[in-house]
Amino acid sequence: MEAYLLDFANLLLRWLHVIAAIAWIGESIYFVMLDNSLRPPKADEDKRKGVFGEMWAVHGGGFYHNQKYASAPAKLPEDLHWSFWKSYATWLSGFGLFVLLYMVNPSFYLVNPGSDWAWAANLSGWQANVVALLFLLGGWVVYNELCKRISPNMDRDGILSLAVAVMMVVVAYLSTQIFSGRAAFLLTGAVMATAMSANVFFWIIPGQRRMVKAMKAGETPNPLDGKRGKQRSVHNTYFTLPVVLLMISNHYSFAYSHDLAWVIMTLFIFAGALIRQFFVLMHAGQIKPAYPAAGVVLILVAVWIGAPASSSDGGDATTASAEASAAPEAESGEQVAASSAESAGHAEQIVIDRCAQCHAESPTYDGFAAAPAGVVLETPEQVLRQVGQIKQVVASGYMPLGNVTEMTDEERSEIANWSP
Repeated sequence: MEAYLLDFANLLLRWLHVIAAIAWIGESIYFVMLDNSLRPPKADEDKRKGVFGEMWAVHGGGFYHNQKYASAPAKLPEDLHWSFWKSYATWLSGFGLFVLLYMVNPSFYLVNPGSDWAWAANLSGWQANVVALLFLLGGWVVYNELCKRISPNMDRDGILSLAVAVMMVVVAYLSTQIFSGRAAFLLTGAVMATAMSANVFFWIIPGQRRMVKAMKAGETPNPLDGKRGKQRSVHNTYFTLPVVLLMISNHYSFAYSHDLAWVIMTLFIFAGALIRQFFVLMHAGQIKPAYPAAGVVLILVAVWIGAPASSSDGGDATTASAEASAAPEAESGEQVAASSAESAGHAEQIVIDRCAQCHAESPTYDGFAAAPAGVVLETPEQVLRQVGQIKQVVASGYMPLGNVTEMTDEERSEIANWSP
């Protein structure tokens, strides 16, 4: 019952997280589109009022006339719309999910026993939790310091963008070395999402409040508040697509279980930013197909890097069979077939013995109310339906998670060379 209630809490929290994220990202994308679609006002009266730009639109059977003021309008309404709760709700619900799904059982989900770094491979559960929290905090601190030191007056944003790109490459590499594959992708996305929400909390909203306060007092707002808010908002819009991809990546083990997972992750991050750039420029009236084309090229490179080696398709088994047939005392066809069948049956039994504690109709491993991802591996027939995925995640060392069932290297090798 406890596992069931945790799963139900996971479902409801994930639902809230998705709703909040859709609302926040949707609004963010809309305002970027609006800002880039503004045109100089045509009416002399609007120009005299200080209108910087305007946009006419039709939607839902009505017409909309949006106007942006470059300076304080003559009067600010009391019901001025603010955009921040969607951001906070997204981050808080996402962090709640991380606690519920990863930090409750860190030895299972966070620790990377196959890490080349001994200290990371030997982290205890509570140590992994602490390192994960420091990873999130450190990501925000480094990003924020880059912004403050490289472009404090928002006049070197090009150089800052390159620095942030390098930072994300480093984050991707470190995450895959310290944490298990799925957690590494999630935490890299969480570093970006934390920066996005922190930008709103520490810079965008406080700056806007100071601007509004100055306007109501009849004073001239500090132009740096507006420029800084714009800078951080621009960063947020380029983080959006990569964050969404990294958050859904835990369903696709071919990416996070690869030896070069950090490279695949980096390519996806840059591809998302390039594709987002196309839409940003499109709203400003500039059609630049080179950006999405470059993004697609990066994705194709990621596909090429992540493609399974030919040996995973049975190459090793074929070679072994050829060598056996060339031996002086070659076995008969019936003996080879019997030997292959015995080997296949042994591999299936390894999977059942090492994986069915979790991947079962009624898992016996604590914390699971149902088979992860709905994959049940209790019978040879069920195992055979998942052969490709099993070979990939077992050979990479990703499964069993945290190697809680103590699968040996010999067993992994047998599954990797398994030809059912």
